[in-house]
Order: sequence, then structure tokens, then C-alpha cells
Amino acid sequence: MDLSGKTALVTGAGQGIGKGCALELARAGATLVINDRPGSTVLAQTADEIRRTGQSCTPIKADVFSRAGCEGLLANALEATGRIDILVSNPAFSRRAPFLEYSPELFDQTIAGTLTSGFHMSQLVARQMVAQGAGGKIVFISSIQAELPTALSGPYSAAKAGLNQLMMSIAVELTPYRINVNAIEPGWIDTPGEHIAFSEETIEAEGRKLPWGRLGLPEDIGKAAVFLCSDFADYITGSILPVDGCFRFRQGCPDQLIPLRNAD
Repeated sequence: MDLSGKTALVTGAGQGIGKGCALELARAGATLVINDRPGSTVLAQTADEIRRTGQSCTPIKADVFSRAGCEGLLANALEATGRIDILVSNPAFSRRAPFLEYSPELFDQTIAGTLTSGFHMSQLVARQMVAQGAGGKIVFISSIQAELPTALSGPYSAAKAGLNQLMMSIAVELTPYRINVNAIEPGWIDTPGEHIAFSEETIEAEGRKLPWGRLGLPEDIGKAAVFLCSDFADYITGSILPVDGCFRFRQGCPDQLIPLRNAD
């Protein structure tokens, strides 16, 4: 899967899944523009790691939770590279809390950071791709929580479910321009945020309980993104690709089945 000659913009790429996607795209030959929030202390380090793969990388700090931030990011990306062929839209905001106690302000922030920001960035980049006239690839990072109800995460799950529907609608509208639009649903991925929410012992123990025997890694998501951004996925659009090590179906795995009654 060769992405040589393609320029990719990855939002939320300072660490975690966004960083994993950016690194794998670079290893496949793409030129990178990576973004993280203003004040990020990790974006420059990620850019250095990408450059060590031999690929060019432009780091840009911008607030993609706002329309103005998305507009500024795209303008600076185009100034640096001249075109955008690939967008991996990875902004998200999540805070776990009980539904009965969830503040309206936090709900609004979750929707804005997880769903609305995806609309802003994808619309702006899609307009650029249409103007370029050479097609393009847009990949949204969704979540299996879009499909699986999870306690304490109602607003985040709702935002990701909305993102999936938004993606499919965008995919339909952009077919005349040969812009592929898809989404990846990560399962439980070993990211820095998980290590803030859970202890190392909990992460290790819970990882062993998963069907694949471990948490997913950012590069697992990155490799799926490379596939969807490559010519191998030219006939795939409007699709949702779960990358979760069978997390969604863990209750049906052999070690979770209720033992059958012994036949007499």
C-alpha cells in the first residue's frame, strides 16, 4: 500500500490514535501535516518521529473544536504543502460521568468536540479536494461505543453514532467527485488517556480478558487507516470498519459461553 506522492492531514495527532495513524501513513510514503491543540507539548516530538521515517512533516497547532480553528489549520496546511489528498479526522472530547449528573455544558462540549468538529474539518477539506479535481480519501475515527451502550459515556457514544451517520451521508454526496469517505471504529486502545483513567494493573488485567488477549495499539488503527487511504480501498466508501479485536462480540467468544448441560 504505497501512498507516495500523497499529502495527508491528521488531526489530533500529538499522541494516541492520531499519532498512530500519522506514523503509519508516513511509513506508507505520505507527506504529513499533523495537528494538535494549542499548547500541545507532544506535537513536536511526534513530528520528529515522523521525519525519522524519511517523510516530510509539518506540525500545526490549532483548535479544531471551532470553525475558525479548522479554517486556520487548512490554510496553514495548504501554505506548507499546496494540497491535501487524505484527511484523517480524529478530534474527540470525552468525560465519563453518570447521566443523572452530567452537566449540560459538558454535554455541549462533548458534541462540539467529537461530532461538530468532524463536520467542520471534513467540509473544509472536501471543498479543497473538489477544487483539486483528483478525488481524495476521508477517514473519520469513530468508536465501537457508537454501537455499544456504555455506562457513564452517553454523550460521547451519541456523538460517535452521529459521526457515523454524518460519514455515510457525506460519502453519498461526494461520490461524483470520487472522494472515498469511511470510518474506523476502534475498540479498547492502549492510549495515554486510558492510563489516566485506569491504573497500569487494571489495563494489563483487563487486556488479558479481551478476546485478542490484549488492548489494541494505535498502530492497529493506523494500519487500517493506511488501507482505507490506499488504492486497495478504491471501491470502498460509506463503510464503517471496526478494529477492536472482537471486543464487540466478546460475550459470544468460547471462553464466555455458558457451559452446556451434559447429555444423559
